[in-house]
Amino acid sequence: MNFLAPTALAFAATLPVVVLFYLLKRKRVVRLVSSTLLWQKFLAETQASAPFQKLRHNWLLILQLLLLILVILALARPYFAGEARGGRLVVAILDASASMQSTDETPSRFEQARRQALALVDSLHDSDQMVVLLVAGHTEVKQSPTSNKAALRRALQGCAVTDAPTRLVEALKLAQPLVKDRVGGEIHLYSDGATPDLTEFEHEGLNVVFHRLGQRAQNVGIVTLDARSHPEDPARRAIFAGIANASSNAVQAQVELLLDGQLVDTRALALGPREVSPQVFAAAQAADGVFTLRLTTPDDMAADNEASVISLLPQPARVLLVTRGNRYLEKALGAAPGAQVTVMNDLVAEPVEYDLTVLDDVLPTVWPAAGNLLAIRSAQTNWLEGVGSLDAPQIVDWRNTHPLLRFVNFDNVQIAQALAVKPPAWGVSLADSPQAPLIVAGELGRQRVVWLAFDMLQSTWPLRVSFPIFMANVVDWLNPATANAAQLQVQAGSPFRLSLSSPVTNATVRLPDGQQQPVRIDASARELVFGDTSQRGLYQLEAGTNRLSFCVNLLEAAETDTTPKTELRFGKYARVQATAVREANLEIWRWIAALGLLLLLFEWWYYHKRTA
Repeated sequence: MNFLAPTALAFAATLPVVVLFYLLKRKRVVRLVSSTLLWQKFLAETQASAPFQKLRHNWLLILQLLLLILVILALARPYFAGEARGGRLVVAILDASASMQSTDETPSRFEQARRQALALVDSLHDSDQMVVLLVAGHTEVKQSPTSNKAALRRALQGCAVTDAPTRLVEALKLAQPLVKDRVGGEIHLYSDGATPDLTEFEHEGLNVVFHRLGQRAQNVGIVTLDARSHPEDPARRAIFAGIANASSNAVQAQVELLLDGQLVDTRALALGPREVSPQVFAAAQAADGVFTLRLTTPDDMAADNEASVISLLPQPARVLLVTRGNRYLEKALGAAPGAQVTVMNDLVAEPVEYDLTVLDDVLPTVWPAAGNLLAIRSAQTNWLEGVGSLDAPQIVDWRNTHPLLRFVNFDNVQIAQALAVKPPAWGVSLADSPQAPLIVAGELGRQRVVWLAFDMLQSTWPLRVSFPIFMANVVDWLNPATANAAQLQVQAGSPFRLSLSSPVTNATVRLPDGQQQPVRIDASARELVFGDTSQRGLYQLEAGTNRLSFCVNLLEAAETDTTPKTELRFGKYARVQATAVREANLEIWRWIAALGLLLLLFEWWYYHKRTA
């Protein structure tokens, strides 16, 4: 027999007190009681000549002690454990993402999740083992399989919530082989359900117990933030932001914009239920600086109420266009803000004096290996696989959330012919036909590459308004100055990377809370990688002669939406319902309480039988 509340057994110290009362002699005092059958004999034997008397056989004492023992046992909540399952392995996954900071639970969702996980540790059998995983931007193994409950408690107490989004896929991939084909193996997930797509586990049959945390969604947060040149006034900067209301009620929000800590603008917003409101701020900027957007509206989660962006003044882009003749492309590139275009019909040397190169359906004598590149129907042999040909491919889908396709629409764009290739591992497809990708963007080493599978002159695209917009986006995305600015914006939980022009062995990062953290770097490394970005805020890095700042923000709509999920979806059909209580053992305190009640009823029946 085990006890869910063993501390209640401390009340057993009152048993000697009851016996002590029966050893004391008292003066007779008349009292009106409900039953006198057992009291009459006791009072008749009470004498006041001495303080104590010899303890005698007394049914009232036995009845009171028995009733007190039953009450203590009921408070201790005894239970019989289920059938022992030797070698049972439990994987506890504790969600430490930003949404778990919500205060709709007391004191927060994360602390409530920790309490439930500690209760799970207390319920383990001696032969059971448990693994503790902490998941946020990445998964951390806090405790490997063990039956040591003290070690498991220490591991859970050592967990801390972060400002990063949830990346549950990595944790489930780690937990799956531990419980697969294991009798009694279980995955216990303590989360509010703000998780990304879990489709890849649809057919895995994971034994997941979803402990849902959260009571409501009362949160307003910043989900997007970017700083760019103002389209109408190049002397000013435009700050684009998205403010989301996760509540089912309309709210009033106050937004402040600061530049290097100085207030620039403020405005009041009226946000409807579940609304995302786009906002554009304009501000003058004389030098590189940091724009900070701040929400002053109180809500359940603070991690998304502030976000910062490094704003670098725009630098002109030196563009080299290698083409056999394409006036549409030349004019579209020349119209891009800050673009300085030089046209050649072949490339015979490395274009070191240019920021980016555009290859328009040509194979140059020397392939550019250093600068960023737009390649139109042109590619190195190791870039693509399965190269074929497509006649009249239709653009059926495009990724309009990517910076390259901002404000770009492919409706009514016809293509006469394109290359058919397999999606490359180095990039993502931005526009697709049913058979193959048509536009791919990615990075090869340190080189940003945009690849088009078709010749623009064999399409109607140059006649559409989306064509010059796309070219302006390409120049902006491939401009090294813009790429460097984008490198200074990191999502919480993701590593910060910095290319090193000279060997560096040591670096120091100042965290947003003021702590200094040293970073060791291999002398032969060409890149610095800093992974401890779980805190939102401004970081300052010193590495050799490099001194720079970078911003870490949440900017995740799924985390801002703090609505507790009632189920986890594993694809189209597989799902796991949230559960708050899971019965694992048979409690018997109700039977003990019922037995005590029967004893009282027996006394009542016996008294009336004697007096009838």
